[in-house]
Amino acid sequence: MKIQGRMFIWLSFFLLIMAVVYGVWSKEPAGTTALFLAFGLSIMIGFYLGFTARRVDAGAQDDKEADVADDAGELGFFSPHSWQPLMLGVGGAIAFLSIAVGWWLIYFAAPIIAIGLFGWVFEYYHGENRTQ
Repeated sequence: MKIQGRMFIWLSFFLLIMAVVYGVWSKEPAGTTALFLAFGLSIMIGFYLGFTARRVDAGAQDDKEADVADDAGELGFFSPHSWQPLMLGVGGAIAFLSIAVGWWLIYFAAPIIAIGLFGWVFEYYHGENRTQ
């Protein structure tokens, strides 16, 4: 995490310099404010990562001799044949289409999203006391 913290600190210095240069040359307040806010966010993230890196064990990214496999861990379980993400994607697409076409279309998207979400959450639930 030390590397990421340093990267954000250097990014914040760059953003500060660019904010000052942009503010002097353009005299445009919105972009200058956005660059100063990006500087603030970057410095906060950099200090947080540096602060956290001192309190946790060194990771594989902090070792120059480490391999990619040294940082690998358990990724979790992913359902290989689930149709629920497709249903959520279709429902989300219809919901976003309702912004352009008309808000009445959300009445068709909401049940599709609800069914897809319910199916995804309970996809492997087979009852509390089921025996195999």
